[in-house]
Amino acid sequence: MQHIQTDITDEKLVFYLSVAQISFLNFNQKKNLTKKLDSPHSLALQSIEEIFILAECEKKSRAIWNGPANLRLAEISLAQCKRLGIKIILFDDDFYPELLRQISDPPFLLFCRGDCNVLSGHCVSVVGTRKLSPQGRAAAKTFAYEAALNGCSVVSGLAYGADAYAHSGAIEAFYDCKAGVEKDSAFALERLGRTVAVLPCGIDEVVPWNNKRLAANILESGGCLVSEYGPGSVVEKWHFVARNRIVAGLSQSVVVIEAPAGSGALITADLALENGRDVFFHEACFCEPAKRISESVRHRLEIEHAGGRVSRYKIENTPERFIFSGAPVIKDYKDYCLALEEMPGARSLVPVQGELFTS
Repeated sequence: MQHIQTDITDEKLVFYLSVAQISFLNFNQKKNLTKKLDSPHSLALQSIEEIFILAECEKKSRAIWNGPANLRLAEISLAQCKRLGIKIILFDDDFYPELLRQISDPPFLLFCRGDCNVLSGHCVSVVGTRKLSPQGRAAAKTFAYEAALNGCSVVSGLAYGADAYAHSGAIEAFYDCKAGVEKDSAFALERLGRTVAVLPCGIDEVVPWNNKRLAANILESGGCLVSEYGPGSVVEKWHFVARNRIVAGLSQSVVVIEAPAGSGALITADLALENGRDVFFHEACFCEPAKRISESVRHRLEIEHAGGRVSRYKIENTPERFIFSGAPVIKDYKDYCLALEEMPGARSLVPVQGELFTS
């Protein structure tokens, strides 16, 4: 089974796959193409200048287009999806996650391995640095474990560090329920949250490679792997930041476990805020070991900045910046649930100007 809906032809799927592969167009520009063309062969015949006109976008000097090659890749991608049982979720499918559809530049389509229903359930995104303190490792795993037991699925990016520990926590909750470790395990297993890994690579691969066993456990425990890149796609550096917008977009809120200056987790937090999502910081982010890691990272970034290799913004993009702007600090999953119900600004460390919320 390669597509959720059974009333769509292979030709139509190849057309959507062909459009999705055009990396120099954003979501709305790809949608414009689908309104002007109706087959993969008509798309393959267009010149790059015609692509820009049909997509209603300005010409991009670095854009590369080879219609016939694009068509061949789309046909191969569909064949691989069929062979491997990979599901394709189109942007206008009922199964496309509504929260993700609401972000400014959602994926044109998604490739999914595992239970794609998890994508539209109650989710929380858990992110953080790769180099975690012992407190951060425990925090990521425990938070995800408790979230899963409470029926909330955990979204992360399958990277080393916080991502891996968050996925592991949700997986451990599944196996504990299955083994009867948790009370009322039969009921808990039925309502248990799972975990979702958003990949920066083709759906048929795992990056980093050493997390393949973890990816297998995600599938075995009823979770899913998802990517906007089809089978055989080559990993590009920009895929990692693009992946972050999906991690943020699949949930109503993002929890940052631990993140020194310039961490990719803070990019995810920025993307979440830009799309109207809540951002929380775990108290592990400010423990003494985490502070020492942050100081070391900041020192390295200062040296790189002096050499012109990183921007000043990367140094100044810290958890403290978010906290100063009002982001709440939480202790655990239960505290996170309480914070969701509180009035905005209730946990802000900065006094509310004009005492707006007082009588």
